[in-house]
Amino acid sequence: MTEAVKNHAGRPALRNRTVMRRSAVPACLLLSAAAWLFAFPVREAYGERLAFEAAAVCAPGHRDGECLHTVEARVMNAEPVKDHVRTSRGWLYFTEADGTASRTRLHGSPEDRPSARAGQRVEVTYWRGQIRYVDFPAESARQYTAAKAGSGYAFSFTAGSLVGALGVACAWSWYWWARHSAVSLRANPWQVGVPFVGALCLGAVGAVAPWLADSPGKAFRLIGLGAPPILAGGGVAALVLRRRSRGGDTIAVTPRAPDGERVVGGRVWGEVPYAVDGAEWLVVGPGYVAATIDPTGAAYRRPVPDALIPLRVRPPYWTDREGVEYLGKEWILECEDGGGRVLFLTDKGDMPWLLGALRGRPGAGAPEGPCPLHERPSCGGRPRSCPRRAQPSGHLGG
Repeated sequence: MTEAVKNHAGRPALRNRTVMRRSAVPACLLLSAAAWLFAFPVREAYGERLAFEAAAVCAPGHRDGECLHTVEARVMNAEPVKDHVRTSRGWLYFTEADGTASRTRLHGSPEDRPSARAGQRVEVTYWRGQIRYVDFPAESARQYTAAKAGSGYAFSFTAGSLVGALGVACAWSWYWWARHSAVSLRANPWQVGVPFVGALCLGAVGAVAPWLADSPGKAFRLIGLGAPPILAGGGVAALVLRRRSRGGDTIAVTPRAPDGERVVGGRVWGEVPYAVDGAEWLVVGPGYVAATIDPTGAAYRRPVPDALIPLRVRPPYWTDREGVEYLGKEWILECEDGGGRVLFLTDKGDMPWLLGALRGRPGAGAPEGPCPLHERPSCGGRPRSCPRRAQPSGHLGG
């Protein structure tokens, strides 16, 4: 639903409730999920790491969960972990000095270590009831287990950064559509796209930061260092796109005359007989265009009359049709039929074929220049600024 609202300056602004809901709901969910990840998993995992690093060695004969308890053991067997994850991991089976048999999963393949063979002596260290690492005295090497303390910190921080960045991008999209959508009618405006990409880039920096920093504070400082270049790049992109948008939305497309009939994806909107709900295909041929619900184009054709006049090609507007999601690869062909506006939606690559088929119709014509029908929804006949002329020989529109 499109409605007029008032902004702080008292000027009317357009607001699209459907687009706003699609942005507001994910923004709330993603930002809540990011806050939870940073408040609980990241905090708990990092706290566990600090506690492990500060833990002291247990006294002889004392086995407390908060101290490091090391026991000697003999290797029984070693084998790789059999799952669908192609990483270097393996099971190490061993027997402790008191005869207790156990196993632990190591980061890195234990088969690659000579001291991990049957009968070799190892030292297994427990903390809080779990095996945290295994020492191989013969090699003076140490391998951490899958229960390494604080190992979830980096994963949780990465997830929180990506989820939070996507939430910020959706929040900005909601804010722009709610307060500034009158600036541009485009369905995919650069005012939303540039900040969206910038937020995702900052999220990518945040995803890498915990693997390069050993604390959340240092990770956030790395994110802060990555923000200025991203802001600078976004500013340059915004200036370039803003300058390009000053020339208007009309797109120059060279028509291509089809040699034979072909079926392309497309829709027709307007108060005309060939604008049928569910018809998502267009049949284009030499001097012939029809809408159809048949993907093969063999049946249920609704031909486009010769009276249809192509006006201009432009990007989709979010006011064109409610509930339609645009992927950024479509164009709109504005036309006039009997004084009413008709819109053709099709992929960018198929638009030249559609124009070529319309131009090849007997007696077909086109206007001298672009006709911004979104500024005059009802002309009551042919607009004076869009006189009809003979068949075009070059680009359609400026």
